[in-house]
Amino acid sequence: MSLRRAKTADEYVEWIKNAVFEAKDLKDCFMFEIEDMTRFPSWVEPLEQSIRQVHQSMVDGTYHFGREDLPFMDILYRYGDQIPYHTLLKQINETHRKGLEVDEDE
Repeated sequence: MSLRRAKTADEYVEWIKNAVFEAKDLKDCFMFEIEDMTRFPSWVEPLEQSIRQVHQSMVDGTYHFGREDLPFMDILYRYGDQIPYHTLLKQINETHRKGLEVDEDE
Protein backbone atom coordinates (compact mmCIF):
# COMPACT_ATOMS: atom_id res chain seq x y z
CA MET A 1 0.00 0.00 0.00
CA SER A 2 1.38 3.35 -1.02
CA LEU A 3 0.87 6.08 1.54
CA ARG A 4 -0.13 9.57 0.52
CA ARG A 5 2.41 12.23 1.41
CA ALA A 6 1.70 15.86 2.20
CA LYS A 7 1.72 18.07 -0.89
CA THR A 8 2.64 21.31 0.88
CA ALA A 9 4.53 22.35 3.98
CA ASP A 10 1.29 23.79 5.38
CA GLU A 11 -0.47 20.46 4.91
CA TYR A 12 2.41 18.64 6.60
CA VAL A 13 2.35 21.02 9.58
CA GLU A 14 -1.41 20.53 9.82
CA TRP A 15 -0.92 16.76 9.91
CA ILE A 16 1.56 17.15 12.78
CA LYS A 17 -0.88 19.39 14.65
CA ASN A 18 -3.63 16.82 14.12
CA ALA A 19 -1.34 14.07 15.45
CA VAL A 20 -0.62 16.16 18.57
CA PHE A 21 -4.36 16.59 19.08
CA GLU A 22 -5.07 12.88 18.49
CA ALA A 23 -2.33 11.81 20.90
CA LYS A 24 -3.69 14.07 23.64
CA ASP A 25 -7.25 12.95 22.93
CA LEU A 26 -6.29 9.27 23.15
CA LYS A 27 -4.47 9.89 26.44
CA ASP A 28 -7.50 11.77 27.77
CA CYS A 29 -9.76 8.87 26.79
CA PHE A 30 -7.55 6.46 28.69
CA MET A 31 -7.49 8.81 31.67
CA PHE A 32 -11.29 8.90 31.64
CA GLU A 33 -11.48 5.10 31.52
CA ILE A 34 -8.72 4.59 34.10
CA GLU A 35 -11.32 3.74 36.73
CA ASP A 36 -11.95 0.49 34.85
CA MET A 37 -8.25 -0.19 34.36
CA THR A 38 -5.32 -0.54 36.70
CA ARG A 39 -3.26 1.82 34.50
CA PHE A 40 -3.24 2.92 30.89
CA PRO A 41 -0.89 1.34 28.34
CA SER A 42 2.78 2.19 28.84
CA TRP A 43 3.20 3.42 25.25
CA VAL A 44 0.60 6.23 25.46
CA GLU A 45 2.76 8.92 27.09
CA PRO A 46 5.97 8.18 25.12
CA LEU A 47 3.95 8.34 21.90
CA GLU A 48 2.44 11.68 22.85
CA GLN A 49 5.85 13.08 23.88
CA SER A 50 7.49 11.89 20.67
CA ILE A 51 4.83 13.54 18.51
CA ARG A 52 5.09 16.74 20.55
CA GLN A 53 8.87 16.75 20.03
CA VAL A 54 8.41 16.64 16.25
CA HIS A 55 5.94 19.51 16.49
CA GLN A 56 8.25 21.50 18.79
CA SER A 57 11.16 21.07 16.37
CA MET A 58 8.95 22.63 13.68
CA VAL A 59 8.06 25.52 15.98
CA ASP A 60 11.74 26.01 16.90
CA GLY A 61 12.83 25.85 13.27
CA THR A 62 15.10 22.87 13.89
CA TYR A 63 13.01 20.27 12.02
CA HIS A 64 14.65 18.56 9.04
CA PHE A 65 13.31 15.96 6.69
CA GLY A 66 15.39 12.79 6.84
CA ARG A 67 15.70 9.24 5.60
CA GLU A 68 15.30 7.66 9.03
CA ASP A 69 11.97 6.92 10.69
CA LEU A 70 10.64 9.42 13.16
CA PRO A 71 11.04 8.30 16.79
CA PHE A 72 7.35 7.47 17.28
CA MET A 73 7.53 4.77 14.61
CA ASP A 74 9.07 2.28 17.07
CA ILE A 75 5.90 2.54 19.14
CA LEU A 76 3.72 2.40 16.04
CA TYR A 77 5.39 -0.79 14.81
CA ARG A 78 4.64 -2.51 18.11
CA TYR A 79 1.24 -1.07 19.03
CA GLY A 80 -0.19 0.27 15.77
CA ASP A 81 -3.30 -1.88 15.96
CA GLN A 82 -4.18 -0.07 19.22
CA ILE A 83 -3.59 3.44 17.86
CA PRO A 84 -6.70 4.76 16.06
CA TYR A 85 -4.75 7.39 14.09
CA HIS A 86 -1.96 5.04 12.97
CA THR A 87 -2.47 5.87 9.28
CA LEU A 88 -1.90 9.58 9.96
CA LEU A 89 1.36 8.75 11.75
CA LYS A 90 2.46 6.55 8.85
CA GLN A 91 1.72 9.37 6.39
CA ILE A 92 3.70 11.83 8.51
CA ASN A 93 6.63 9.43 8.62
CA GLU A 94 6.41 8.77 4.88
CA THR A 95 6.49 12.52 4.19
CA HIS A 96 9.39 12.92 6.62
CA ARG A 97 11.40 10.23 4.84
CA LYS A 98 10.54 11.01 1.21
CA GLY A 99 9.69 14.70 1.31
CA LEU A 100 6.62 16.50 0.08
CA GLU A 101 4.66 14.94 -2.76
CA VAL A 102 5.31 17.45 -5.53
CA ASP A 103 3.23 17.30 -8.68
CA GLU A 104 5.82 16.88 -11.42
CA ASP A 105 3.49 18.29 -14.11
CA GLU A 106 3.72 21.80 -12.70
